[in-house]
Amino acid sequence: MLNLRKKILVAIDGSPYSDKAAEEAVRMAAGNRSQFKSKVFALLVVPNAQSSSYSDFVPVKPLTETEQWDELRKRIFYIVEKSAAEYDVPLEMIVEAGEPAEKLVEFARQEGVDVIVIGSSGKGFLERRLKGSVSRRVAELAPCSVYLVRA
Repeated sequence: MLNLRKKILVAIDGSPYSDKAAEEAVRMAAGNRSQFKSKVFALLVVPNAQSSSYSDFVPVKPLTETEQWDELRKRIFYIVEKSAAEYDVPLEMIVEAGEPAEKLVEFARQEGVDVIVIGSSGKGFLERRLKGSVSRRVAELAPCSVYLVRA
């Protein structure tokens, strides 16, 4: 088997689970010793719109247009940036709006990703049924391998 460059997509959301997945994705890319470096895509999916309450008279700005966005973005991507720099792994950071599982699968298809690395919280049956599981949906719909990382 040829050991060519791989495209690795990691789901980022700022949680300890996604930080662990980011570290694992970078290690996976760094482990490729061929002349072709693997690349890591770190994808953060933010909700389309924040929910409004009855007391809101002015529409809420999208998260990416707020004054706090730059600081928040730096914190969310900190671990993956640090790990990629440490291992000299090419990194592309992407922010998209929408439903996380759908956006991850869509991005994987468009970019021809070889593996999706995603953190899994290991929620119980009831919590999974009430809230849903992004990692489960990605594993079911992905056009490539999915690597679940438990924190």
